[in-house]
Amino acid sequence: MTAVSTGLPLLSILIALPLVAGMVCLFVGANAARWIALVTTLVLFAIGIGMWLGFNPDGPQWQFVENVSLGSGLRWALGIDGIALMLTMLTLFLMPICIGASWRAIDNRVPEYMASFLLMEALMIGVFAAQDLFLFYVFFEGGLIPMYLIIGIWGGAERIKASYKFFLYTLFGSVLMLIAMLYMAITAGTTSIPALMAYDFAPEAQQWLWLAFFASFAVKMPMWPVHTWLPDAHVQAPTAGSVILAGVLLKMGGYGFVRFSLPMFPEGSAQFVPLVFTLSGIAIVYTSLVALVQRDMKKLIAYSSVAHMAFVTFGLFAFNRQGIEGALIVMLSHGLVSGALFLCVGVIYDRLHTREIAAYGGLSNNMPGYALLFMLFTMASVGLPGTSGFVGEFLALVGTYRVSTWAAIVATTGIILGAAYMLWLYWRVAFGQARTAEAGTMVDLSPREWMLLAPIAAGVLWMGVYPESFLRPMRNDVGRLLERVERAAPAGDSHLVRGAAKPAAEAPAVEASH
Repeated sequence: MTAVSTGLPLLSILIALPLVAGMVCLFVGANAARWIALVTTLVLFAIGIGMWLGFNPDGPQWQFVENVSLGSGLRWALGIDGIALMLTMLTLFLMPICIGASWRAIDNRVPEYMASFLLMEALMIGVFAAQDLFLFYVFFEGGLIPMYLIIGIWGGAERIKASYKFFLYTLFGSVLMLIAMLYMAITAGTTSIPALMAYDFAPEAQQWLWLAFFASFAVKMPMWPVHTWLPDAHVQAPTAGSVILAGVLLKMGGYGFVRFSLPMFPEGSAQFVPLVFTLSGIAIVYTSLVALVQRDMKKLIAYSSVAHMAFVTFGLFAFNRQGIEGALIVMLSHGLVSGALFLCVGVIYDRLHTREIAAYGGLSNNMPGYALLFMLFTMASVGLPGTSGFVGEFLALVGTYRVSTWAAIVATTGIILGAAYMLWLYWRVAFGQARTAEAGTMVDLSPREWMLLAPIAAGVLWMGVYPESFLRPMRNDVGRLLERVERAAPAGDSHLVRGAAKPAAEAPAVEASH
């Protein structure tokens, strides 16, 4: 397994710096804590840009590698490939925006709040950078703690119920994953993730290992029917909590499928393609219909997240380049678009203190700047060409269609229903006449709010117009993944009836630009 290290431990710095800054926040006042958190996240983002510029897409798979023995068989092993790089950059990009969104919205226990966000940033980066099985598990599970605190302390009226539900759902699935990890370490004789990605487990063992990991990743995505914790968590979480939950934490499930389930258990993955496609199809149709009848803006966007993440599982388990690349772009796009939509809800919630759709209307009259950006993010969620939403969903659909016509038809209904509930939301909020006097007198975006939303808008358009800049770092890693799974690739629509699998010829990649 090829790898390259650098003299400067950049990944360790990305993990250690927010931990140190978070501890400092606990011993200073509220205003100082805000500035420490903001400066720290901006410095981390600058380091991330440097890593992106220094990443060689045609070089070794693992770059910025660190491997230090901690004794007793434990290792501090870090490194990223192109897929981990893109998800790390998504995390680093969203964190300063979350701190800015909390600047005025959070006024109680501010130092503890900022410390929780910095801790969560360190743990999320650790998930994407970990190259040791149990180090990954520590980071993966550790991320529950700060999110649990953010929902439980700074959330809404029913925050305690929502935080417990979030914690118990995600923890239960991960217990099975830990048992599977112990078996893998004993069987393969190593805890190195790169080594395990090249190890061939017995086909009969792969079935059980795949199910154990699926129990954790399906909850994290979340997939139907283990998605019920998500709407409650989003509604009760503060705005920045919803942004990072939808923007990054949900992507850990998809990353887990890419890093563990597909390369380590290719035969097991192929056997359960009918299960994944069935659950994904139900999720797209069911949660889209539920979103159509929501009265709370946050709940509508939360249910839409479940539907959009189903495109990820469709694409990943299509076992072809278009599907996998599309799924990865959907993850990046959804991180930007869903985060922006939750910020848009937070903007008007801060003014009117309600998320009821019926309380608004006509905002394009008195908040034209807000209406413009809200429209862009709505169109990206719908999948309008020229936005990030189109690229990922198009590629995922192409990949799915190559495997199953029926699955592609079901997935396409999600695009139609998505247009219905998102345009219906936008029409009720932005057009017509204001339904209340307060809504009609709300002021437009402040300079701070422009600074939060404009960078995301630029990212959405950049990814939509020139997706190659995001696909290029991941392309060789997708090729390596395909080398592992192509021997078990689904044969076509027949796999929906029984788990038939045979090698499938790889078609040329679709050029995703327009």
